[in-house]
Amino acid sequence: MLLIRGLCAEIDGKPILRGIDLEVPDGEIHAVMGPNGAGKSTLAHVLAGREGYQVTGGSARFDGTDLLALEPEARASAGVFLAFQYPVELPGVGNANFLRTALNAQRRARGEAELDAVQFLRHVRSELKRLAMADEMLKRDVNVGFSGGEKKRNEILQMAVLRPKLAILDETDSGLDIDALRIVADGVNALREPGFSALVITHYQRLLDHIVPDRVHILADGRITLSGDADLARRLEAAGYAGLAAEVA
Repeated sequence: MLLIRGLCAEIDGKPILRGIDLEVPDGEIHAVMGPNGAGKSTLAHVLAGREGYQVTGGSARFDGTDLLALEPEARASAGVFLAFQYPVELPGVGNANFLRTALNAQRRARGEAELDAVQFLRHVRSELKRLAMADEMLKRDVNVGFSGGEKKRNEILQMAVLRPKLAILDETDSGLDIDALRIVADGVNALREPGFSALVITHYQRLLDHIVPDRVHILADGRITLSGDADLARRLEAAGYAGLAAEVA
């Protein structure tokens, strides 16, 4: 699904990623953990094609395609989804129109028929019900006046509606209470099947209690320094980054 080799990137001439090697097979969920400033969010933004990040070396292939050669909208149409750490507000843009426009843009890119208003509402309401979100959410502008938890749940609603092949969650659990955390986790787990993979970037083991990853990777100083199974996150929770580094040294 996703194959990264020697990926290097910088911001304003400052190197952030210093040779990332990472593989996320089809149907697997991988977690990336690491201290502040390690490059976790930079990795997410580079994969999504966000402006301001300069790739200086290495490669990233998605379903056999050179991901880095695609424009951001082409990456989205190919099935890459990014849930932001800090979702932006879009005043004047209704949630329902935003979701329908995004979904139909991707369907057009794949050569599929667009959904009319009735078909879309049927689809989105089924996802709202599954995520325990009210229909009222569709009548509001995107993220405007939303609490932190509502913004994160809205990101998960977008993911559920768009059904990406690869979801990148950039600290989506940040600031969530336990109920919102479970909704986020349930949204990811509901998509867990062959044809769907996820890269979950998080600081906290608590999210991984609900989304049990196939692999956990520790990112430090712009590189993957250690990988292991789900137990690695529990060891990190107990020992901290310094303790874990000493443990494996």
